[in-house]
Amino acid sequence: MVEDIVVIGAGGFGRETLDVIEAINTASSGAIWRIVGVADDAPAEIQLERIAARGYEYLGNMETALQRFTCATFTVGIGAPRARVKLATTFEDAGWKPATLVHPDAVVGTNSVIGEGSIVCGGVQLSTETTLCRYVHLNPGAVIGHDALLGEFVSVNPGAVVSGEVEICDRTLVGAGAVILQGLFVGSDTVIGASACVTRDLEPNVTVVGVPARQHLEASGT
Repeated sequence: MVEDIVVIGAGGFGRETLDVIEAINTASSGAIWRIVGVADDAPAEIQLERIAARGYEYLGNMETALQRFTCATFTVGIGAPRARVKLATTFEDAGWKPATLVHPDAVVGTNSVIGEGSIVCGGVQLSTETTLCRYVHLNPGAVIGHDALLGEFVSVNPGAVVSGEVEICDRTLVGAGAVILQGLFVGSDTVIGASACVTRDLEPNVTVVGVPARQHLEASGT
């Protein structure tokens, strides 16, 4: 049975989410999802053009989408963790149900757990005994090592490597091409800059950059 789904977010990751849904349908014996349209509070004109070029309807802002549909299935295609928290809470409180989406070209290891609302893009390598909590985003080409634990609303950007037995707490963003070494702990609300190499545990609510990764003082306000 085909299920309707609304994509939240008309930006880059929103359109990558459309790719994931389309790939799931293509790989299935019959379509699983019917994309009703895309909702976004403030899309740029180019984003609307790109959505329209793919044949999808712009549904309007979040309030309009909530008024138009009741108890729909949704997915939040927005990369910023804190924005994702707010939107997921808004739609869940309205009775909507989050979809869990895994691209058929992602590799998912044995005994791995993928939490509801999560999106796993094509080319992801998710190793054995890994755990993704709710609303985790794994961008194309991300690698998650064995026994890693990713908290709620974590985002891992393209090409990043999270080594085995790493724990990443809620709402953390791992930048493109970044590497977190084996067995480390990363606190909540942390930002790891693109191409950074994390070699030690990180406290919550810091921004780190460079090789080895060090706190970005300007970003932290110190």
